[in-house]
Amino acid sequence: MKITTERTQASALNFALLLGANAVLGSAMPMLIILGGLAGLTLAPTPALATLPASVQTLAGLVAAAPFSLMMGRFGRRAGFVAGAALAATGGAAAAVGLLWGSFPLLLLGHVALGAALACFQFFRFAAAEVVPDRWRPVAISLMLTSGLIAAFAGPEVFTRTKDALAPVPFAGAYAAVVVLSAAGVLPLPFVRGLARASRTEGPSAPSAGVMAVLRRPTVAVAIAAAAVSQGVMILLMVPTPIAIVGCGFAEAAAGDVVRWHVVAMFAPSFVTGFLIKRFGTTAVVATGLALLGASAVIAASGLTIIHFYAALVVLGVGWNLGFVGATALLADVLAPSERAAVQGINDTAIALAASICAFASGALVVGAGWTALALAALPVVASMALALLWIMRGTKVAA
Repeated sequence: MKITTERTQASALNFALLLGANAVLGSAMPMLIILGGLAGLTLAPTPALATLPASVQTLAGLVAAAPFSLMMGRFGRRAGFVAGAALAATGGAAAAVGLLWGSFPLLLLGHVALGAALACFQFFRFAAAEVVPDRWRPVAISLMLTSGLIAAFAGPEVFTRTKDALAPVPFAGAYAAVVVLSAAGVLPLPFVRGLARASRTEGPSAPSAGVMAVLRRPTVAVAIAAAAVSQGVMILLMVPTPIAIVGCGFAEAAAGDVVRWHVVAMFAPSFVTGFLIKRFGTTAVVATGLALLGASAVIAASGLTIIHFYAALVVLGVGWNLGFVGATALLADVLAPSERAAVQGINDTAIALAASICAFASGALVVGAGWTALALAALPVVASMALALLWIMRGTKVAA
């Protein structure tokens, strides 16, 4: 009994340390939602390229996801997270200098590094599943995402307080603040114990035929597809939101507040999502998430008042949470330890690919066709991907 209690306490401490690190490092994410479009609008040679920083950031996540997963499989989670924080600091510094020098290419380079870092931080959810008993994996994954609540309030607040710190150049101070957050976020990591570390044979040398066999499992395919759906649609609507709000005549502060509550909606459900999965099953939770993503697009297309922006982005955040957490929990349950490094990397690469496509499309759509058309464009994406998921799941029970 004493040993069991000590193990439970150790698991709780390790989880808390990971949660703290993720909360600090993740605070850059809502800042970058605001900064990507507004800083891009400041330096971009044409308004159509204003979302290019956010787009290349997402594309960098696509490229970096698999290498980071394999790196963690080879050297451990801790080394990977430290490398990610170093990239975030480098990206923040490069973007700040880009604004100070008036260099759009340097701003883009900074967002490339920041995108790779954010891809690395996504693996905190898998790390959470490793430091708790197996039966608590869905809850641990879900609760790990509650660190985003801290980010939801801290990030926009840091942005507001630091965006003019390097005046007269706007926004450069906020990028400099990302450097400080990156340094602070790694402080809890040396004290975390219990993180899984793959053997030397589980890294890049894993046979491709074995990986393909894993990917052909219906439950694995469902998990990866559901996560990509959730992330892609969320990015499509989220990335151009600050530009659309400012373009409708509202203040930058209003854009920041909408983003704040969107991020709250993304992560607040995490207190209960894991328990909902245990109660109703993965399929029901993911299906509900998809329905909410579609509802968000309908709300966004129905009006251009600030209330419409708030409502659409809040519903979007909740839909993302249910779809993304459900897919992550399913993948964590169906992978053996020897399969995690390669398949988790492929999973996050697929997520980043969907996000990249939607991020690049969002800029052209919001400038060329307008916010309403962009919102409506999300509906066939949700519908077609939902049909694909139903086809994959046909005859396969994934709700357990």
